Amino acid sequence: MREKIEAAFDDRDLLKDEEHREAVFGTVAALDRGELRVAEKRGDEWSSNAWVMKAINLYFTVAEMETVEAGPFEYHDKIPTKKNLNEAGIRVVPPGTVRYGAFVEPGVVVMPGYVNIGAYVGSGTMVDTWATVGSGAQIGRNVHLAGGVGIGGVLEPPGAMPVVVEDDAFIGSRCVVVEGVRVEEGAVLGANVVLTGSTRIIDVTGEEEVVHKGRVPARSVVIAGTRTREFPAGSYGVQTALIVGQRRESTDRKTSLNEALREFGVGA
Repeated sequence: MREKIEAAFDDRDLLKDEEHREAVFGTVAALDRGELRVAEKRGDEWSSNAWVMKAINLYFTVAEMETVEAGPFEYHDKIPTKKNLNEAGIRVVPPGTVRYGAFVEPGVVVMPGYVNIGAYVGSGTMVDTWATVGSGAQIGRNVHLAGGVGIGGVLEPPGAMPVVVEDDAFIGSRCVVVEGVRVEEGAVLGANVVLTGSTRIIDVTGEEEVVHKGRVPARSVVIAGTRTREFPAGSYGVQTALIVGQRRESTDRKTSLNEALREFGVGA
């Protein structure tokens, strides 16, 4: 399938051929079953699968618009919602949506949130109310995406790294994580933290600051902050993120996360 996808992405006329079209449909079906992923962890590093992203982009070209009815709701789109949720062991609360081409492991709960095509969500994870998991985002096991969290998606350019949230992380209310940021295992983001690829993530726990970009170190407890920056018009506070401590073993369980948040003055 990969060879046909690569060829069709460079020459869209090949999509007139049934074999190339079937390669696109087959790739997205494999994503839906969890047999392929937009990004994978190899050793300690994550890498994206550009050809899979290309297949998703081509899917929007070859799929046809159709009307989808779900009880009293009606949708008109090229991508249907995910089917057979009971057999998959997934709980989706109306009007929560998991789009076809996303893979969600058994034990996931999706409140009225949204999981987009190409995303992967690990078992035991909660996608809370109005939380969004964008295209291709990789969410680990036993993660809590609190209310209103925005996990950005990426499909272009193919090969760009999606957002990764590793196992046992807690993402607080109204957080936004985009541009391929990696939240490592067990990290805690307090409410309203915004992380982009260029956001300064500053560890302020030592005598001198340590600055990270694009990565929240494992088990870090992070809050929203500002940093003064000089502009021609004067001094202004620029949004940043502050690492204020490390999560202790006693707060490993999700039921104890509020203790970790209280300890460092972080709101959920």
